[in-house]
Amino acid sequence: MGHSAGNGAGHGLLAHDPDRDVAAAVDAVLTRHLTLRRAEARRISDRFAADVADCLIDLVRRGGKRLRPAFLWWGWRAGGGTPGHADADSVLHAAAALELIQACALVHDDLMDDSPLRRGAPAAHVALARRHRVGGLGGDADAFGASAALLTGDLALVWAEDLWDAATPSEEARRRARPVWRAMRTEMVAGQYLDLYGQAADAPSPSSSLRVAHLKSGLYTVERPLHLGAALAGADPRTTSALRRAGRCAGVAFQLRDDLLGVFGDPARTGKPAGDDVRQGKPTYLMAVGLRLARVRGRRAARELLDHALGNPVLTEEELGRVRAALTEVGARAAVERRIGGLADGALAALEEAALDGVPARELPALLRAVLGQPADIPRDGATAVPTR
Repeated sequence: MGHSAGNGAGHGLLAHDPDRDVAAAVDAVLTRHLTLRRAEARRISDRFAADVADCLIDLVRRGGKRLRPAFLWWGWRAGGGTPGHADADSVLHAAAALELIQACALVHDDLMDDSPLRRGAPAAHVALARRHRVGGLGGDADAFGASAALLTGDLALVWAEDLWDAATPSEEARRRARPVWRAMRTEMVAGQYLDLYGQAADAPSPSSSLRVAHLKSGLYTVERPLHLGAALAGADPRTTSALRRAGRCAGVAFQLRDDLLGVFGDPARTGKPAGDDVRQGKPTYLMAVGLRLARVRGRRAARELLDHALGNPVLTEEELGRVRAALTEVGARAAVERRIGGLADGALAALEEAALDGVPARELPALLRAVLGQPADIPRDGATAVPTR
């Protein structure tokens, strides 16, 4: 399928070598696409462009490790794609579309959780509420910010679809990849809803928490991007199956690592407050394991402490410190680390079954190890950095 200048695709030779730096190559695509989309928004309304479009563009440009685009690129390379092929530019456009899907998820997630920060700056609903106050508008500023953030997330989804439609290199690739794209978006929403539902339900079980982790983040962070890349490349069934198994393990491990960061992480490094998952009653695997271990080991005080903390919106920093101590003492933190280690082993074993060669055989395992490594945000001997959202 061809591209046109009007949709931001079809720019000929790549400005960056994605094998060397996927993030830079994707950022170049995003810059072109967002510049075009902002110009369109401004033609509709200067106010809409300055408030909603710029809020979204700022979030996309402000940070993130471009993990999902990287996994899509290396899924394509593992499936037989080559950087010099004419399809490479189209694949980068598909990869960039994932960043806009991620922006939609982040804006809506922060809104539902009433999280004040994202990537070291005010979350979208907070920033838009401030615009209301500065502009001296009538009505409730917080309600305005929430409604405007909802539209900002919607705009991210619309622009993602625009970019995806501009990206597909051929009708055959469209046929292979479109069902994966559809499934990923629905799975993401389902996981977000189950996370929301879990906050209103009884104490989480480890099994239900893992299911939420798989749907909310695991699938659309690693497995589906790898699957999309493989589909675009026309990978054989054996390679596709191995990549999906690797992505499934790595994606859940990524979410479990994020859960640990949500309690034990340093906000200066993660860009979001520590303890919000506990205060909001998130049904994380970490808390589910902590409650189960406190119960089966007869640690009544620890169980009561965790029960009291989970879903307590006024939990103090001192109380959060006691939660951290309880999770460590009952063995929950160590249990989650062991689960992450097992999932990491499973992911790398699946990659070995894919029998990759050349650059993908080196770079894809390295990317998985970086995602699954022990981060410096959680102090530990031999810690290494891991990408965050």
